[in-house]
Amino acid sequence: MTSTHGNLKRTEPVTASVAETLRVAVEVALPTLAGGVIKRRPAAMAVAEKLRFDRPAVKLLRQLRARHHGRPLKLRVPGRSVELALSGADVGTLLAGAPTPFSPSTREKRAALGHFQPHGVLISDAADRRSRRRFTEAVLEPGRPLHELAAPFAKVVADETAVLLSEATHDGELTWDAFNVAWWRLVRRLVLGTAARDDDELTDLLARLRLDANWAYLHPRRKHVHARFRDRLTAHLGRAEPGSLAAAIAEAGDDGTAADQVAHWLFAFDAAGMVAFRTLALLATHPAALDRARADLGDADPAEPHQLSYLRACVLDTVRLWPTTPMLLRETTEETSWGPAGTTVLIFTPFFHRDADLDYADRFEPDIWLDGRAEGNPALVPFSAGPAVCPGRDLVQFCVSTLLANLVRDHGFEQASGPVLAPDRTLPATLDNFHLKFHLFPA
Repeated sequence: MTSTHGNLKRTEPVTASVAETLRVAVEVALPTLAGGVIKRRPAAMAVAEKLRFDRPAVKLLRQLRARHHGRPLKLRVPGRSVELALSGADVGTLLAGAPTPFSPSTREKRAALGHFQPHGVLISDAADRRSRRRFTEAVLEPGRPLHELAAPFAKVVADETAVLLSEATHDGELTWDAFNVAWWRLVRRLVLGTAARDDDELTDLLARLRLDANWAYLHPRRKHVHARFRDRLTAHLGRAEPGSLAAAIAEAGDDGTAADQVAHWLFAFDAAGMVAFRTLALLATHPAALDRARADLGDADPAEPHQLSYLRACVLDTVRLWPTTPMLLRETTEETSWGPAGTTVLIFTPFFHRDADLDYADRFEPDIWLDGRAEGNPALVPFSAGPAVCPGRDLVQFCVSTLLANLVRDHGFEQASGPVLAPDRTLPATLDNFHLKFHLFPA
C-alpha cells in the first residue's frame, strides 16, 4: 500500500498557528539539532533512542498533514520565511527544482559546512556549482554501480575487513569503536591512498571542525584548525596514489576547490559507516534477509567487485529506516508559490520514510528497492533526489555492500546490546549505532 498523499497537486501554503509552530520547533527541529546534524553526538543519540524522539515527530507531522490536507505549512518564524513540506508530491517538486528555484545552498548549510568546506559544491551558488558538480561526478561516477576503481577498492575493503574480523574474533565481540577505527582506515585508503591509512590526525581534525559546524553561525570558525586539516589533506591529494580517488582527482583536474569537495566526501563517508553498522544489526536479527544476502554473494570472492543487488537494497532500506540526513533543506532563489526569494523549505525525511500509510513503514523491507515500490514514491529519498542527488550514492552502496559481504560471508553476528530488532516487531524510530555491540561466531 502506497501513500495517496504523494499524488496531491501543489496548493498554496497555509499559515501555521503559533502553537503548531512551537510544536514543530520542539518536537521536530530541536531533537534533530540536538543529535548533531553535521557530526552526530553519541550521548544525544543514546537519549534519542531511549526516549524515541523521532516517533512523536512523525506523529505530529501526520496530524498536521491531515489537518491541513497536505498543504505546505508556513511556520511563524520571526524575520524568516520558512515552510514545511507535508506531501510526497511537494518533496518531488522541491528536489527536482535544484539549483533554481530551489537551491540546496541554504543559509544554514553555508554557515555549517563553511567550517570545513567553504567552497563545497553543496553550498556553491548556481554559477560555481556547475563546474564543481561536473568535477565531482567525473571522480565519483554516479550512475555506475561499479566505479572504474572498483577492483582496487574491493581489495582494500577485503583487506581492512579481514583485519577487523581478526581483532573482533580475538575479543569475541564487535563494538562500534572497533568498527569505526577500521572504517576510517578503509575510507582514507579509498579516498587518499594507502599512505593515508593511519593518518588519524586528518580525520580527527575534520571531526573537530564538524562538531563546530553543528552550531553553524553560532560558533566562530577555527581558521588554524581548518588550515592544518587542509594542509594534511592537500599533501595526501598531491601524491595522487594509484588506485585511490586522489588519482582520479588528478586525472579530472583540480580547479582549486578539490580539497573542499574531498572534505565533503569524507564527511559523507562517516554517515556511510553508521549505515553499514546499522545494516549489520538488521542482517544479524533478520535471518531470512541474511540468507538472501549470502545467496546473493554465492561463491563469488568478496575481494573482487560485484554488484550485490540485494545487499545494496538492504543498505538503501537501512537509510530509509534511519535517515542519515533527517532534514533536507532548500532555499528559493526567486519568488515562487512557496514564498519570496530566500524562503527556506524543510523536508523531514523520517516523516515520509516512516509514513504509516506505507505497509512497510516500520519493518525492514529491502525488496521495495528491487520491485519498483520505492521508485514509485517520490518521498523516499535515502540519498536525496533530483539534480542535487548525492553524487557518491553508487560508490557508497558499493563500498558498504562489499564490506557487509566480507563480514557475513563466513561469520555470524548476534546483537548483544541496543533495542530488540526482529522481523515481527516494530523497528525503533531511532537506532543509536554508537552503543551497538555484537558477538560473532563462525557461520
